[in-house]
Amino acid sequence: MESWDVVVVGAGSSALRAAIASADSGAESLIVDGFGVGSASGAQPVAGLAASIDELDSTSHRDDTISAGGDSTDLTAAARTCGEAVATLAELERWGLVLRRREGGLPHAAEAPGHTVGRLTGCGDSTVREVTRLLEEQAIKRRIQRRSDLVPIQLVTDNQQVRGLVAYDVLSGELKSIQAKAVILATEGHQGLWSNPNDGPGTGAALALTAGIQLRGMDSIPMHPLTARDCNMHIPLDVLGSGGRIRRESGDDVGPEEVLGGESCVLDLRGLEFDAIPWFAQTASRVRDRLGLDITTEVLPITSGVAATTGGIPCDESGRVTFDGHTEEGLPAKLWYTGLYSAGRSAHNGMHGEGMLPGNLMLDDMVSGKAAGTHAAQWIQKTEFGSSSIFNESVKAANDLILSMEMEGGLPVGQATEKLTLAMREVDGTPNEAALSRIREIKEAGIRVADQSRIMNTELVSAIRLKGLVLVAEAIASPG
Repeated sequence: MESWDVVVVGAGSSALRAAIASADSGAESLIVDGFGVGSASGAQPVAGLAASIDELDSTSHRDDTISAGGDSTDLTAAARTCGEAVATLAELERWGLVLRRREGGLPHAAEAPGHTVGRLTGCGDSTVREVTRLLEEQAIKRRIQRRSDLVPIQLVTDNQQVRGLVAYDVLSGELKSIQAKAVILATEGHQGLWSNPNDGPGTGAALALTAGIQLRGMDSIPMHPLTARDCNMHIPLDVLGSGGRIRRESGDDVGPEEVLGGESCVLDLRGLEFDAIPWFAQTASRVRDRLGLDITTEVLPITSGVAATTGGIPCDESGRVTFDGHTEEGLPAKLWYTGLYSAGRSAHNGMHGEGMLPGNLMLDDMVSGKAAGTHAAQWIQKTEFGSSSIFNESVKAANDLILSMEMEGGLPVGQATEKLTLAMREVDGTPNEAALSRIREIKEAGIRVADQSRIMNTELVSAIRLKGLVLVAEAIASPG
C-alpha cells in the first residue's frame, strides 16, 4: 500500500496549485487524476483571469462579484479571493506566463459583462492551456509525483475522517489502496451532464457523495452566452473586450442577457481589434475546423450553454470540507470532515453565488487550490496515518461496483449517457420530479460494460465516471 502525506485528486489548475502549495509547505504530495499530463490544457476557455490591475484595491471587483452572484454570495469569500487576484497574476508572470500586453507594457485588461472596469487578463484564448502548462512545470520542478493511470473510485473514511482512497489502476486492472493523512478533491466540474461525461465528470463531487457529504450550491447552473449553436463549442468572453460583438440576426447590438434569454443571436468577430487577432487564433481555427466558418468574414450563430459549473463540496476559507453537526454541548455547528479538503470546481465556498463573474472561475481555482494545499500541509504535521485495516471494506465495495458493471442487465455506457443527457435538459437548478425519475431509472438499471477485461479498459473508466455523474445528477434534481 502506498502512503502519502497529501493526495490531490484532479488534473486542472486548482489541483496543480494545491499540490505545489502543499509541497512548498513541506508535504510529500501525490497527484491522482486518471487523465494524464497536459489533459487539462485542452479544456475549452471560458474567460481569462480577473484582476484589479488598474484600481487602487479590489473593492470594486468584490462588489461586482457580489452583484453577479446575488444574495447567496459569501461576502468574505468574495473579498478574500478578489483581494488575491493581483498577487496571483504576478506569481504566474514570475513563473513565466506570457501575458497579452497593452501600450506601456502593463497587462491588457479587457472589458467583460458584469465588470465596471476592464479586468480580464491572460493570453487570449490560450490562457487555460498556458496556465496549466506553467503549473505542470512547477509541479515537475518540485518533483511532485503524479499517477495518471489511476481512476479514483472511493474515499476511505473512518468516523468522518478521511484516511485515503481506493482507485482503479488502468494499466494493471487492479484496485489500489492509497493511504493519506489528507486528501484534496480538486477535480473538474460536472458540466458533462449537459454534453458528454468526458467534458466534466464531476469526480470530486461524486467521491464526496459516496462518503455521505451533502453538496451545496447545485441549484446554480451558470450559462455561458458564447456557445456555438448545435456544436457545444464555447468562445471565451474575452473577445467581447477586444472588438467582438453580440448581435441580433437583424444586426442590432445586444448584450449577453439577450442570448441567455433565448433570443436568436450571432457573434460578430469581423471587427476584432488588429492587435487582438493573434491572441484569438485558436478560436478562429476551432470555428473554421468545426463549423467551416471564417470569423474574419462571417458571423457565428450562438446560444447559451453550460461551459463550467460552480456548485459542489461545501468548504471553508482553508478548503476544509464542512458538514452540519453539533458541538459536544449539543449546539448546531459546522464541523470539519477531518483531513478532507476541496478546491476549485469541486468546491463550494460561496464565492460565485447564483451567478459567475467572468474571470473569477480561474481566479478561484488558483486561490482556493493554494489555500487548501497550504493548510493540508500544515495540518498533516500533527497527525498520524490511520489503520490500514480499514481499507479492506472500501476495496471490497469498489470491487463490487466493478463487478456490477460486468453483469448482464445494465445499460450500455452509450445508452446510459444519452438517457442522462436527455434527462438533464429539463433541469435548470430547481427540483424536477420528471428528470429525477429518469435519473433514478438509470441508477436502478445500472451501467454495463461489454469488455470485461480490467486491463487497459477505457470503457470501464467511462462507466466509473458515468456512475459518479448519475449520483451528481440525482443530487441536483432532488428537492432540498
